[in-house]
Amino acid sequence: MRDPFEESLRDLLKASPSTHDDDAALGRVLKTANRQVGAGDLFSLMGHWFEALMRALNSGSAHIAPVSRRTSPDRTADKAE
Repeated sequence: MRDPFEESLRDLLKASPSTHDDDAALGRVLKTANRQVGAGDLFSLMGHWFEALMRALNSGSAHIAPVSRRTSPDRTADKAE
């Protein structure tokens, strides 16, 4: 299944007389463009993943250290006894 835009470009290249293989040249251009788009999507996905990870770490960082409800003077009173 080919893209309609790709088909229209191929039709235009076939209609114009040329000495070199335009179909192969167009194929190489489209293959390169698809690779670049794929790489961009991959980096975008990794960026979103990294952002989500940073947000999760930031929201959970307050809960990492144990929280004590006792105040400091109570501890010193316990030790004195």
